[in-house]
Amino acid sequence: MSAAVRDAVSVAKAVRDGTLRAETVARDALAEIASRDAALNCFTAVLEQRALKDARAVDEAVAAGRDPGPLAGVPFAVKNLFDVADLTTVAGSLILRDRPPATSDGALVRQMRQAGAVLVGATNMDEFAYGFVTENSHDGTTHNPHALEHVAGGSSGGSAAAVAAGLVPLSLGTDTNGSIRVPASFCGIFGLKPTYGRLSRAGSFPFVGSFDHVGPFARTVADLSLCYDALQTGHDPADPGSADRPIEPTLAELESSIDGLRCKVLGGWFMSGASAEMLAALGRVAEALGAAREVELSGAETARSAAFVITASEGGNLHLPDLRRRPDDFDPATRDRLMAGTLVPATAVLQAQRFRSLFRAQVAAIFEETDILLAPATPFSAPRIGQAMMVLNGVEIPARPNIGLYTQPLSFIGLPIVTVPVVTEGLPLGVQVIAPPWREGLALRVAHNLERAGVVRAK
Repeated sequence: MSAAVRDAVSVAKAVRDGTLRAETVARDALAEIASRDAALNCFTAVLEQRALKDARAVDEAVAAGRDPGPLAGVPFAVKNLFDVADLTTVAGSLILRDRPPATSDGALVRQMRQAGAVLVGATNMDEFAYGFVTENSHDGTTHNPHALEHVAGGSSGGSAAAVAAGLVPLSLGTDTNGSIRVPASFCGIFGLKPTYGRLSRAGSFPFVGSFDHVGPFARTVADLSLCYDALQTGHDPADPGSADRPIEPTLAELESSIDGLRCKVLGGWFMSGASAEMLAALGRVAEALGAAREVELSGAETARSAAFVITASEGGNLHLPDLRRRPDDFDPATRDRLMAGTLVPATAVLQAQRFRSLFRAQVAAIFEETDILLAPATPFSAPRIGQAMMVLNGVEIPARPNIGLYTQPLSFIGLPIVTVPVVTEGLPLGVQVIAPPWREGLALRVAHNLERAGVVRAK
């Protein structure tokens, strides 16, 4: 895209005012993808003709005096597990590639297009969303735009890297155990995981139905809010997990004061194992918000273990027919984890669900005395591609399974979280801004104030 109008708010305003054509913006984005994505590998499908057609429709609406929508002419991309009409939904896998193309757009893709946004392509991901690195054995690895030898994170790595690289202002991803928050942290951008059930998942390929969230990436909080507001539809009967909640616009409230807000840092589990750089980044955010106190969330380690149990069981059983018929068509690492999940005993899953209720009640009690919680998004910055081990506190640990150390306990109970990119000298690092259920607007307002203060910004 043209560097002069890279953010979504500016693009939409210029297109709505008639000072910029949506087709021009779309062509700029497509040209950027064509010239730069070979090195990044963000996209698995580029939809040039569809994008230009949609952009011309936006320009025609403006010329005719019709409202083109709040996202008029803004290019966006979607993780390739979202249904896109006439494109096969592959979810990062080989097995799904012989399925017929989707007959219609998924719910959020449809919402974006109805708001005037222009879909330019589908992005790379970990196979079936089971991973934190986007090193895909079928589509290749997505590279971190800030250091090509490092991972972009996952499983929504392609979506995050496309925004971080400036190929598109907005993208959509999913988050089951951290798949929006991890790549947002590694790529140095903003990511929103809304409350479980807030946004419709209809028309997206599932991973773990009781954990799956959908949400946006952006380079500014204003862009993130603009996108999130366009995605809200209220209850969607096509998604069994969709909540019956009123639509609550957030963009207009970003400038509201946060004076008197009670902010605390999650201690204990959420501080152990983090690198010195990560703790320093967390400290900067905490100081800016006056979060001098730590609060202990006992049971976080158990919550992570329970999340592993439920993830493995639900994910494994979802794919059991294909594991039996076509085991060799899975990425070996994904296959082995899914197969292990099919062997988890029902009693373990039941106990994990029981603990989930207890843990949710414990966190609700904390929020009676706290407005916002802070925690690292990842224990460390992005590992190198192919890196198997990390050294933390003098101890060598496996890198991949420990990337979600601080995200999994919070996905477990579906809290709304904005990952904010902290200003650092080295590779990006993100902090989780955690709000009570259904308070996405509060988390976004805090993120905006941090951005305005210069504490956080896209890398």
